[in-house]
Amino acid sequence: IMNLFQLLMKKKELIPLVLIMTTAAGGASAFAVYSLQKTDVIIDRKKNPEPWETVDPNVPGKLITINQQWKPIEELQQVRRATK
Repeated sequence: IMNLFQLLMKKKELIPLVLIMTTAAGGASAFAVYSLQKTDVIIDRKKNPEPWETVDPNVPGKLITINQQWKPIEELQQVRRATK
């Protein structure tokens, strides 16, 4: 780490590049952690083999939802009732 600081002190034109790359890497890491917390990302299939059954349709799972209105599909509801 000290070698990096010594290099940056010798070549000051690298400082903006290092700052931009650090910010980009931090942002990418933060977005990856944020994406893993969403409901449509499945990490553990053993505890919940059918996670789509527990998704709340009233909660948007995307970053931006424009004019989304959810209505149940009657055929799907009949199939769901018949299989339970």
